[in-house]
Amino acid sequence: MEFTFKRTTGIVAALLLIAAITQAIYTGLYIAKMDVPRQLLWGSEGVLFTILAAFAGSALAQAKRFHLALAAITAAAILNVVQVGVGLTLFGPFREAASAVPEMAPAASGIVAFSFMVYNAAKVLLALALLAVGLVKLEEGGKLLGGASVLTALVAVVSNAVVMYGLQYSITSEGGFMPAGGSGVVATVLLAVCLFSISGE
Repeated sequence: MEFTFKRTTGIVAALLLIAAITQAIYTGLYIAKMDVPRQLLWGSEGVLFTILAAFAGSALAQAKRFHLALAAITAAAILNVVQVGVGLTLFGPFREAASAVPEMAPAASGIVAFSFMVYNAAKVLLALALLAVGLVKLEEGGKLLGGASVLTALVAVVSNAVVMYGLQYSITSEGGFMPAGGSGVVATVLLAVCLFSISGE
């Protein structure tokens, strides 16, 4: 089976939709204060983003347009693998260490801060990808999808960038990342929709 540009971007779009769904599930469970199966959700995301990096990179090599968007998606996928890896391998041990030795609490908080800074950086990249594709849609006359994409992308870029800047100095709790992350999830869904519409080009 040949992985044409159409097929490859279609796979990228599908993977982005799946990623948005898993993150929405995680957020919903977290807000509802229900037990979050982190190992299952984060492990699945780790595999998903690894595959996404390969397909987005392949689409970038094939593309005649949308180079910025595909480069941003590729970089975001790689950052998400790092973020998920930190969460799966370091959150638990550092929290246990902080419980046993209170002096370790700043180090545990620093690990969480690093993980979510990478998370928000990936969201900035996906929003940038959406902005690039949305502007093209506007130029082509797709005012509804293009306008919604550009507006959502700007909100996601700004909100996630603000959180990244704040993380350099302080960290509150995982709950503080949800609004910015939520805008990033919406941007991811719109990006997937846009990619489905360009996959035939």
